[in-house]
Amino acid sequence: MQAFPIPAPQFNGASRRVGAGSALNWLQQGWAMFIARPGAWMAMTVIVIVIYVGLATVPLIGPLAAHLLAPVLAAGMLIACQKLAHEQDLAISDLFAGFQQHTSALLTLGVLYMLAMLALAVLAMLLAGSGMAGAMIMHSPLAAGIAFGGVALAGLLWLLLSVPIVMAIWFAPALVVFNAMAPVDALKASFNACLKNILVFLVYAPLVMVLCFFATLPVGLGFLVLGPVLAGSVYASYRDIFLSA
Repeated sequence: MQAFPIPAPQFNGASRRVGAGSALNWLQQGWAMFIARPGAWMAMTVIVIVIYVGLATVPLIGPLAAHLLAPVLAAGMLIACQKLAHEQDLAISDLFAGFQQHTSALLTLGVLYMLAMLALAVLAMLLAGSGMAGAMIMHSPLAAGIAFGGVALAGLLWLLLSVPIVMAIWFAPALVVFNAMAPVDALKASFNACLKNILVFLVYAPLVMVLCFFATLPVGLGFLVLGPVLAGSVYASYRDIFLSA
């Protein structure tokens, strides 16, 4: 006989489709979360920037570590968003909450994300390098065009292949932290949810690009605001697509 109480079934990653207009609503919710505690949010953003700038100065290892830590730090921002959504006060230390809960799963996400981006970078470099090597061998007026074409093709390939990687990682930290999903299952559920909602993300992405442009104008200081707003929008999109499924 089965013991009582019967445990709740594990979340299977089911998602729902939302309207394209939800993109603006996600950003509005992100803004509302930011203005609730702007000081704490900006402090967390400064810490993240310092971490990534520091990693960028370390050759080879730095960029890999940046991808490895991305899900862990993202989880901290999402946990901070959840606290605000439940009318709890957030603390700057919430940024590191991913090092205290679900750490193993989040680091596994980071390893998979790191390996995927590394493989993509190697593929793009090989393609660009082969084009430049072929151009150097030819010694003809067409050489420059071949070299440029190889670099352009490598850039296009990187852009196209990075999209499914971003789709897989987008909701994965939230699914690991809030739904206790296994890393690979979370990646699959995130990819499927993004694919199901491709229209709303085709609206969301241009809006974010426009906001990023304006954030760069005041010497990049706008990212102290935009960073938390985007974190809030990710949390809002997670609740919209998954928790209301």
